[in-house]
Amino acid sequence: MKFVILLALLAIVVVLASAGVFMLRRPGSEGAQPKRMARALALRVGLSVMLFLLVLLAWQMGWIEPRGIPVGH
Repeated sequence: MKFVILLALLAIVVVLASAGVFMLRRPGSEGAQPKRMARALALRVGLSVMLFLLVLLAWQMGWIEPRGIPVGH
């Protein structure tokens, strides 16, 4: 499960970096670059929501358990 979460976080960072590259490049045609950047950012949001729902599902199914600071310490 840790590997899946790490892979999803890595994919989110890669998509965010690609959106940054699209933002910084000189636009070849007026409408192409902003559309590519918007798609990359929309994909990042979709991946983030999917990761959040996956963590909730994994917690509900008992695949992962929360670990926090023990009470009283």
